[in-house]
Amino acid sequence: MKILIAEPLAQAGIDKLKQQAGWDVVVSTPSEYQQHLADCDALIVRSAVKVNADVLRKAPRLRVIGRAGVGVDNVDLPAATQAGVTVMNTPGGNAVAVAEQTLGFMLSLARHIPQAAASTKAGKWEKKKFMGSELRGKTLGVVGLGAIGREVLLRAKAFGMRIVGHDPYVSQQAANDLGVELVELDALYAEADYLTVHVALTPETTKMINATSIAKMKDGVKILNCARGELLDSHALVAALESGKVSGAALDVFDTEPLPADHPLLKQENLIATPHIGASTEEAQEIVGHRIVDQIIQYLTEGVAIHAVNMPAMSKEAYRAMGPFITLAERLGLFAAYVSTGNPAKVRITYSGRIAEQNTQLVRNAALAGLLNRSLSMKANLVNAMQIAGDRGLSISECHEKRAAHVDTVRIELETSTRTVTVEGAVVLDRPRLLMVDGIYCEAMLAGHLLVLKNNDVPGVIGFIGSILGKHGVNIANFSLGREEQPANPGDPLTAIAVVEVDAFLNDDVIAELRQNPAIRGARMVTF
Repeated sequence: MKILIAEPLAQAGIDKLKQQAGWDVVVSTPSEYQQHLADCDALIVRSAVKVNADVLRKAPRLRVIGRAGVGVDNVDLPAATQAGVTVMNTPGGNAVAVAEQTLGFMLSLARHIPQAAASTKAGKWEKKKFMGSELRGKTLGVVGLGAIGREVLLRAKAFGMRIVGHDPYVSQQAANDLGVELVELDALYAEADYLTVHVALTPETTKMINATSIAKMKDGVKILNCARGELLDSHALVAALESGKVSGAALDVFDTEPLPADHPLLKQENLIATPHIGASTEEAQEIVGHRIVDQIIQYLTEGVAIHAVNMPAMSKEAYRAMGPFITLAERLGLFAAYVSTGNPAKVRITYSGRIAEQNTQLVRNAALAGLLNRSLSMKANLVNAMQIAGDRGLSISECHEKRAAHVDTVRIELETSTRTVTVEGAVVLDRPRLLMVDGIYCEAMLAGHLLVLKNNDVPGVIGFIGSILGKHGVNIANFSLGREEQPANPGDPLTAIAVVEVDAFLNDDVIAELRQNPAIRGARMVTF
């Protein structure tokens, strides 16, 4: 297992990775890391490295990208998803650090601290020039009440500020618990003396602070941005700073980093600018470094994806509880793909028993991955299975049968251009087990090499199978046989299903020899 660290990471985190048996940990830099991509299984980045489609193509073995921080706009999520690479971040790890930077900005704007310090160090004593104002009694507008926004408002309360907030994903009760007035965005613009943004970068939030929104703000408003540079239209801010509409701004992030020395923003005396250091505290880097390392280890050793941003969210406990069903669904999907014929068109997945009351998104993805991997050159997995299935025009539906059942089961119906195959299974003693094929009870372990036959239920078939396998020196480990209760048409022989566990893979010649018996209507090998 090769772990590639492309940017600075807490040494304690690096040491923890190196303690994993058999892991090769490569510590590199943003300028040199790409030479190690070809055989890496995990990539850890911060914000400088841009993981795009080209980077992903150079890393065919890559399974997971860990972002030591919260924002993942430096990772091409659609490309990572298509490549089947899990992307995870560490939300909240640097919340206090960024919140404290925001409060530092507010105090600096209120009291002109950077300008006064520079003036005094230049030998001047401009006491009157730097008359300031208090935060007490002012209104702070917080856009985005996530982990960082909440830390900001909690600290701002200590200064006696009135807090108004906007977040379409926060309930009124949650806002009441935080002690913040929840308002519409235009109302926040109109009331805020200080405005700070703490939202993710999306098409809706890109350049949300622009000429139009600034026009709705109070005259003399002060704007702070420690989130994403692209949230703010820098040209509109320059004009507002020059006109006095915005009396001051403090920015830690910019739409281009590093900011060119001749950028008009840097010429504004009422601007405070820092080089994206909001999360750069020793404590925050220790926290996010430890967290992303723990998440990477847990994912690669246990398959548990915490804070994954491109696959269904699930708690560690729920993931572990569903783990056996994820394995079951993938193997059922693979089984169905092997025994079917024709081009797949529709997939229906039915959950029965207690599992039907759970979040089954990962179970669904596992079933699709099993179905797809029978014929795909690229690897389908829990991350990209839905996308690949959609790209190939598969119709997917799910049914949750919340009924009393002796056992929790997963049933997959695969409709192809020629027929419909139905397979059903359960988890028995923590292992995936086949229960039925096309409605015929036939129990077998979903592991190893399975010879699956459909035949007329007539004398001599079992003996014939045994003789052919014996002739080729193939040992039978287990033999499961079931048949339908009634024939499809009166007078027809009953249909039987046999699942034979063998100790070796059967080549096409052996399968062809089995099919020579007129009672055997189909024979397929399934290998897990």
